[in-house]
Amino acid sequence: MTPEMFVELFRDALWMVLIMVCAIIIPSLLIGLIVAIFQAATSINEQTLSFLPRLIVTLLALMMFAHMMTQMMMEFFFDIIERMPQVLF
Repeated sequence: MTPEMFVELFRDALWMVLIMVCAIIIPSLLIGLIVAIFQAATSINEQTLSFLPRLIVTLLALMMFAHMMTQMMMEFFFDIIERMPQVLF
């Protein structure tokens, strides 16, 4: 296995993880920001108020993007299997 091949596989894996994490985290962060702005505007200082909307949005994002994430992982796995002869020899 050449260092270039290792770097390419590592880069592809990191890119896949970045996309999958962003698909879940970004909607949750946006909802958290909206709730925080609402709390600041209304002077509601309840810390647990933003937890439920963020949890619901995170679960909805998981449901919406689960197929895409599974497809990405399967394609990456098949790509690794196809590269197996190059990696071993």
